[in-house]
Amino acid sequence: MALHHATSGEKIALQRGDNDIAHFTSVALVKTEHMELIRLVLPVERPIPEHRVDGEVTVLCLEGEIAVDAHGATTSLLPNEMVYLNGGVPHTVRAVKDAVALMTILIGPQQAA
Repeated sequence: MALHHATSGEKIALQRGDNDIAHFTSVALVKTEHMELIRLVLPVERPIPEHRVDGEVTVLCLEGEIAVDAHGATTSLLPNEMVYLNGGVPHTVRAVKDAVALMTILIGPQQAA
C-alpha cells in the first residue's frame, strides 16, 4: 500500500497517537520535487545514528526534548525550538525525553532526479 502524502491545502495533524512512542514511527507527511516534510517520533531508547542528508535540514521540536549532535557540539531543543543544518553535515538526532519533531529537508536539483 502506498504511503499517503498530503496535497496542497490539505490539513496535516502533527500530534502523535497514544502508542507512537512505543514504536519508531516516522511519517513522511509531504514529499515534493523540492521538499520532504517528516513527523519524527523519537523514543529515548532509539536514537537516529549519525548520517548525512544532501539537502538543507530543519528540526523543530514539538514535544519532549531532543539533542542534535552536529558540528562537534550538541544542541538541545525543547518544544517550539528548532535547529538548521546545511546539507551534507553529519549529525545524530536523539531524544533526551520521548519526543516528537517536525523535520524539513530541502531537496536540490541534484537530489530530485
